[in-house]
Amino acid sequence: MQRGSDRLNVHRDDEMKRELQGRLRSGHPTRAEEWNDPEPEADDDPRVTTGPVPGRPLGDPEETEAEALRFDLARYLGRGTFPAGRRTVLYTLRERNAPDALVDTARELPEGREYRTVQEVVDALGRHPRS
Repeated sequence: MQRGSDRLNVHRDDEMKRELQGRLRSGHPTRAEEWNDPEPEADDDPRVTTGPVPGRPLGDPEETEAEALRFDLARYLGRGTFPAGRRTVLYTLRERNAPDALVDTARELPEGREYRTVQEVVDALGRHPRS
């Protein structure tokens, strides 16, 4: 819905989107000043920043492991990967530079099955968190 308060008209807005599209998809920083780029993730960053939801009480270790696995798989696979078979899951993980440990875990997936969600992948790997 147009509210009439836009600084630019629709055509100029589309033109600016096309101009920025290449920069945003380039895969490298788009700023001229290095100090203005976001810092990459450090190797010694705490696991809680990339694991299950922080602040949630820790329960059964198997449940926590299943949640962490589901979180990591969802982070690298995304929704667009599914439905997918074992080969597609492995290819996508490698293509998106997933950690080797995650790729090794995904190699345990059985052949000949199609997965519709990350949860189905976690279940096929034998990790079943309690609800």
